[in-house]
Amino acid sequence: MLAAALAGDADAGALVLGLPRGGVVVAAEVAAALGAELDVLVVRKLGAPGHPELAMGAIAAVGDAVETVWVRRVLDRLTPDEADIDAVRHRETAELRRRAAAYRGDRPAPALTGRHVLLVDDGLATGATMRVAVDAVRASRPARLTVAVPVGPPEVVAELAAVVDALVCPVAPAHFRSVGQAYADFAETSDAQVADALVRGGTVS
Repeated sequence: MLAAALAGDADAGALVLGLPRGGVVVAAEVAAALGAELDVLVVRKLGAPGHPELAMGAIAAVGDAVETVWVRRVLDRLTPDEADIDAVRHRETAELRRRAAAYRGDRPAPALTGRHVLLVDDGLATGATMRVAVDAVRASRPARLTVAVPVGPPEVVAELAAVVDALVCPVAPAHFRSVGQAYADFAETSDAQVADALVRGGTVS
């Protein structure tokens, strides 16, 4: 459904980036339908010291660089120690690089500058992860940036649409409960499935 909604929207040389884990499986279908290159954009939450479930920021791997986005309202409220912040970022950066290497293998990261980049996830809930991904990709100066998801709440879809060139979301129910409500099978995606999708999907050989 998402690939059909994007039909004819990808520029020549477009790059589809999936957010792991489930977003990569969806992105593989999109890339194959569009005949576009497929890759992965790994994003990790930076949990606040003492409150790991609360995001004080997030990091994303873009090529060899690691982009960081901070949630200023959380930092201002908790005022964590700089050493604790550095420890969290160091730990999550190591995991970010491990996952990027596991998913991509020896393939070099694709160039984003001057290209049409389509960011794909399996759905939106709060939109926080996708917003970090958007900020990270913007830093590489793509020619055009599209967010494509199968499902999401209308208010989050509207917020994200305001910060990208295009947003495609075929299902935005007024009574949104969860991303899983749009799927017949929403079982957890494994790292192995992500790696396999990256090999088989799109134009990647």
